[in-house]
Amino acid sequence: MSAHAGRVRRAVGRAVVDTGPLRRHAGFRWLWTGQLVASMGSQLTVVAVAYQTYRLTNSTAMVGLVSLGTLVPLLAGSLFGGPFVDAWDRRRVLMSTQVLLAVGCTGLAVNAMLPHPLLWPMFACTAEAAAFQGVDWAARRASVRRLVPGTDLAAALSLQSAAFQLTLVVGPAAAGLLIAHTGLALVYWLNVAAFFIAFLAVARLPHLRPAGGGQRAGLASLAGGVRYLRSSPPLAGAFLIDLGAMVFGLPRALFPELAVTVYGGGAATVGYLNAAVGLGALAGSVLTGHVWRVRRAGRAVAICVVVWGLAITAFGLVPWLPAALALLVVAGAADVVSSVFWPRPWLALSSRPGPAGCSAWSPRL
Repeated sequence: MSAHAGRVRRAVGRAVVDTGPLRRHAGFRWLWTGQLVASMGSQLTVVAVAYQTYRLTNSTAMVGLVSLGTLVPLLAGSLFGGPFVDAWDRRRVLMSTQVLLAVGCTGLAVNAMLPHPLLWPMFACTAEAAAFQGVDWAARRASVRRLVPGTDLAAALSLQSAAFQLTLVVGPAAAGLLIAHTGLALVYWLNVAAFFIAFLAVARLPHLRPAGGGQRAGLASLAGGVRYLRSSPPLAGAFLIDLGAMVFGLPRALFPELAVTVYGGGAATVGYLNAAVGLGALAGSVLTGHVWRVRRAGRAVAICVVVWGLAITAFGLVPWLPAALALLVVAGAADVVSSVFWPRPWLALSSRPGPAGCSAWSPRL
């Protein structure tokens, strides 16, 4: 019995995220807390923007265009943010991005308070936020390596991923309920408050200047990052795969219309649909404790992709909300499990410092 209990404890230990870095490193604790709060607020806004756009236009195509309008700013922020992160104090970069992200969300809140909200702020404010979100992600990834020693780096990255997965569940569900009972403006203002709290958390960090004083931000630094990406086919392939998944992987633009016309719901139903994907991702991340036993990563990825495709296809065919939510949970789990295998070829590359401009090319969390 004791041997069996020991095996159970070891299995649970591999599945449960190690919280040691939060206890041992105060700087990482502040960084993680700020990310948790800011991500929670951002998930509120994701649901609110989609639902408000649909209510303003009754057009799923317009909801998709608003989402598509954030893609180029997000990629540009990630691309051009790398050189700045490699040149400047990451603490100051993070403080600046919290302010700029709050500005975009303030625009959405003010627009929602108008007697007749306008459509163009949905495009402008979300694009502005997406651009600085890319810079924020690059700065946070680079900051972890300065706040946590190498022995705790894997656990710290897992904690960041777990926090993000948690917000994907709680944030959308809370957004749907808040919109249904209090309206859109409060949801946006809560996101502004979340960025303010994140700003205070980042302000508690020590100065995080790049090692060796950093390199001057410019085209040469940016070109170095691009060369680094091109020098590694696995890294470039993973980047392109992630890009394709971001654009074509999940029909989130359909959620508002499906919630209203198929499932007979409203804002709360939109929140549940988004939260179901996050719940699957959270469950999938727990199930990845034994992926090291899988020897054929390519076959495992193919299976996950097939499961994802079948789940999304079935989701588009079922008219019953509980079944639709269950299918989205399966899809979210398959996506996360597959993402664990993709970084394998280039984990070694990302475990050591790259040239200037490479902060934006770290694995997604």
